[in-house]
Amino acid sequence: MKTIYLPVLLLASTVNLLTTMGFVSEFKEFISKGNVLDLAIGVIIGSAFGKIVTSLTDDIIMPILSVFTQGIDFKEKFFALNGQQYKDLKAAQDAKAAIVSYGNFLNAVIYFLIIAFVIFWVVKLANRFKRPQEVIAVADPLPTKDQALLMEIRDALRTRV
Repeated sequence: MKTIYLPVLLLASTVNLLTTMGFVSEFKEFISKGNVLDLAIGVIIGSAFGKIVTSLTDDIIMPILSVFTQGIDFKEKFFALNGQQYKDLKAAQDAKAAIVSYGNFLNAVIYFLIIAFVIFWVVKLANRFKRPQEVIAVADPLPTKDQALLMEIRDALRTRV
């Protein structure tokens, strides 16, 4: 029976310690800030955007690119470090050969370039619709009474000399 109570006591003392340290209240304050919600929304939209870009790359750009490269599939481009030749990437992986799959790297570079290009155009489009901020000219503040008096004294001393 003592083994059941020990984990419960440890958990209760940990919760008590965290509560007295203000961890829970600090966590509540962190969660209630708008930045966490903005970050969560950004992650969700980024995930959906990633799916769109993946589809754009796999379904539109790569087939067009394969026309220019005469049907070469970059995903299947690799070389084995053991010097042997394999029919395809799956055969090399099944043989547990050490391989450099540079085709996957090329695909990742192409994905990155496409994402960067799309984000560039999204930001450019968003900036076009953004209202220009009004520039408010800040006038020099009027001098205080002390400063005005000192300026008068300075000017009077200049005229005396």
